[in-house]
Amino acid sequence: MATPSKETRLDLYRMMVRMRKFEKKAYDLFLQNLVKGTSHLSLGQEAISAAFGVVRKKGDLTFATYRGHAHTLATGAPMGPVLAELLGRSNGLMAGKGGSMHLTSVEHGMLGSYAIIGAHLTIANGAAWQAQYKKTKQVTVCFFGDGTTNIGAFHEALTFAAVWNLPVVFVCENNLYMEYTPISAVTPVKNPAADRASAYGMKSIIVDGNDADAMHDVANAAFERARDGGGPSVIEALTYRHGGHSRADPAKYRPQDEVDEWLGRDPIPSYRKRLISAGVKESVLDEIEKEADEEVEAATQFAVAGLAPTPDLIYKDVWADGGWSWRK
Repeated sequence: MATPSKETRLDLYRMMVRMRKFEKKAYDLFLQNLVKGTSHLSLGQEAISAAFGVVRKKGDLTFATYRGHAHTLATGAPMGPVLAELLGRSNGLMAGKGGSMHLTSVEHGMLGSYAIIGAHLTIANGAAWQAQYKKTKQVTVCFFGDGTTNIGAFHEALTFAAVWNLPVVFVCENNLYMEYTPISAVTPVKNPAADRASAYGMKSIIVDGNDADAMHDVANAAFERARDGGGPSVIEALTYRHGGHSRADPAKYRPQDEVDEWLGRDPIPSYRKRLISAGVKESVLDEIEKEADEEVEAATQFAVAGLAPTPDLIYKDVWADGGWSWRK
């Protein structure tokens, strides 16, 4: 594994810390009854989204699941509007119409968080195909959970991506549970994504999803391969969510020894220790965390100050021509 440069490592740490502090604030606001609808946090999984956020270039495209806050931030979408969207405010990323589960910012190449399991894999293929057709050198990355690997769209998407040699990277965030059920209980192979890759002519790529350096190495290689015309990749990143499936899930179905083991592999404190051992001053890392705290606080003030969406926004983005009045 190639060791990233000091600057890249600091970027990885900065991105992970921003994601962690953002989602902790989002949970705090939920407890205050300010977050509208349900929400799914990726606390503990930040190394995956951070790695791809660092290696992506302007113009690259991202697709995520409903657990997509971190992936949205990784594209460069501003924190204030993202948080305001969770609160359902008009100053949100989508004027409050999308909420936590449908974050989208075309400007930043974030082409959506999707609530329907597996639906976005085929759409990601379409985005990759247009890049291939137009020769733009864009790479599409598509994140999904382990449960998606048993959905028909997973197999259909991988088939066509391989046949058409598309510039797309499929990333399975295997946190061991499909909602409340262990993925191992309903899947005949140990590694639900990687063990099936060979069926589509792709390599089996398994990576420690809690190791930021390892994730960066794998992400960079997959992006370079896709950008150079080498075709698609399937990456299975092994990770663990710190909390339940969603805000209403206490996650009591997980063995306590398993939880303790994975909490001990938290990607952020472990990476902080690695950076310090590599010669990075603690004061530098402290400053990164302080800046993240200040950014989250500013984003919170921006979000809570937003107004509720007005009724006329119901018709916005519904028709391609923007009109609706003549249809009454």
